[in-house]
Amino acid sequence: MHIRKATKYLKDVTLKKQCVPLRRYNGGVESNAELKGLDVDSLVIEHIQVNKAPKMRRRTYRAHGQINPYMSSPCHIEMILTEKEQIVPKSEEEVAQKKNISQKKLKKQKLLARE
Repeated sequence: MHIRKATKYLKDVTLKKQCVPLRRYNGGVESNAELKGLDVDSLVIEHIQVNKAPKMRRRTYRAHGQINPYMSSPCHIEMILTEKEQIVPKSEEEVAQKKNISQKKLKKQKLLARE
């Protein structure tokens, strides 16, 4: 990656216009959906959550026999997908009836229906 492109990419990341891609991803969401018999093409992201994972500890060797910790900060990504629901349009008769009746008339009808 060239320097100009890299600096632009870093600025976009800090402004939250672009994201840093994941190094490892098991692709578990799609295979789990297939196993459960869901339609993979109609899945929609309902919830995503990123949690901190325990830090992994390694060492870096320094001058004069010193050792400093070299920590990595992994994360757990939780994704919940659901199938997209098809919106059923209301019939035109119901929509027309609701628009023409005022609130007072609706309340009177409800009171009469109770009695």
